[in-house]
Amino acid sequence: MTKPIPLKFGVSQTFPCSYLDDQQERLLVAMDDIVFNGANYEQLLKVGFRRSGEQVYRPYCVGCQSCESLRIIVNKFKPSRSQKRVLKRNQKFEALLVPNDTNVKSYFPMYARYIAARHRDGSMYPPDYEQYNNFVKAEWLQVGFLEIYEQDRLIGVSVLDILPTALSAVYTFFEPEYHQDSLGTFAILKAVEFAKSLKLQHVYLGYQIDQCNKMNYKSKFTPHERLIDSIWVEQD
Repeated sequence: MTKPIPLKFGVSQTFPCSYLDDQQERLLVAMDDIVFNGANYEQLLKVGFRRSGEQVYRPYCVGCQSCESLRIIVNKFKPSRSQKRVLKRNQKFEALLVPNDTNVKSYFPMYARYIAARHRDGSMYPPDYEQYNNFVKAEWLQVGFLEIYEQDRLIGVSVLDILPTALSAVYTFFEPEYHQDSLGTFAILKAVEFAKSLKLQHVYLGYQIDQCNKMNYKSKFTPHERLIDSIWVEQD
């Protein structure tokens, strides 16, 4: 039996929650270099951690456990009727999985247009290349990019961490004029297809917060599992 390796973590200061009004947020942040490879990071994903750029963290809030890690069970997943309609309507689009970050710089203008059009009131505005580059990349991890095309035009990108047994969705952005095409949903559906073709078990979607309407799209991908009280619980 492999002996557990103790890890060092730090606790952030509290700051206003980005998702729940009147709630203060606090993070538990991994500090050990041993964490920074795909296999070890995936083990932390399984216990509720996530990455933003090079930082690996999970919520560690006082008096609040609203954030629940959510992952799609690839081999059990069945698209809903509305998700099937998205796939049918978007047959005109092509999705490709690029398993490296060679095109990151070329994506930035679209990312900037997306943030300016849809998240002008958020912390990512105004869009900044250095912040964007640090946010999507991780030198110690294989990061893939799901590119969505209409004919020869790139119209959307989904950032995906490629792990030994899973994909982990980091962020999706697209040309604002395609806002009615459900490209966020389409990107997740295509990520599940790619995960299945790669014989992976899960697609992680980050944190589900039931009280936050803009996060509830994640719960529509069923069956999925949520990490509740340190146990993965399947939900239909």
